[in-house]
Amino acid sequence: MKSMTGYGRASAPLGSSTLTVQVSSVNRKALDLTVSIPEPWEALEPQVGDLVRKYAARGKVHVDIELTGAGGSSDLGWDEQAAVGVLAKLKDFSERNGVVFQPTPELLWQIANSQRKEGELPTSEAAQGPVLKVLEEALVAFGAMRAKEGATLLEDLLARIDLLKHHLGLVADRAPQVPKNYREQLTLRLRQAGLEMDLNDERVLKEVAIFADRCDISEEITRLRSHLDQFTTHVKGQTEIGRKSEFILQEMGREVHTIGSKANDLTISRSVIELKNELERIREQMANVE
Repeated sequence: MKSMTGYGRASAPLGSSTLTVQVSSVNRKALDLTVSIPEPWEALEPQVGDLVRKYAARGKVHVDIELTGAGGSSDLGWDEQAAVGVLAKLKDFSERNGVVFQPTPELLWQIANSQRKEGELPTSEAAQGPVLKVLEEALVAFGAMRAKEGATLLEDLLARIDLLKHHLGLVADRAPQVPKNYREQLTLRLRQAGLEMDLNDERVLKEVAIFADRCDISEEITRLRSHLDQFTTHVKGQTEIGRKSEFILQEMGREVHTIGSKANDLTISRSVIELKNELERIREQMANVE
């Protein structure tokens, strides 16, 4: 099991610069990949995407590729001569129009920033090997973090499945008592109404039999147990479990709802509430799982 939340980072020298790749992800039902890469290397995006898909099938994944240092985009110097020229033109323009020219630090910063030197990046063909190599190193760290968090999620899920089995066991133990309790309540109501009737009377037996048939939840209990076993096997043995597990959870929810609707019993209703609460908690956790 893998979490959809993860982060990985790797870097390596590239000429006189440093190539750095960061990969991060958050929850998303499908794979939503975005790539930030220097413009001259945009031709590498399809290969970046193919490599990312080997490590992630779901989640909003962002890959940031940057080159810093002597030739990198994040450490570019200003073209001082060009900036001085712009400043001189502004001063001349101000004086010709009778305006006192007093440049502020903010203006100087804007002019300098507008005259940054463009660093020479390697071509996409030259950068392809190093970029994909560093990307894979970052993805390995990214995958390790997702796997570690996934192991924690699995431990929590298995504990919640045990709780579901516990509450289902209480329901199964209580189910045979429901028709018996109904017969006793029916008899009590008849007596309170002043009607004495033998418990073996055909009319009483027929009424109890009809009620027992309506509140029989043995099939739902059997199916819910089967779903719980399937879910346990699935989350333990698969790497990409999100979509199928969501379907199994949906089926479990239906069985629990039916049990609550059919079993006219306070004790069972309390267990059904607990079952629904745990299923909702599991659904919330599965939203974090690939």
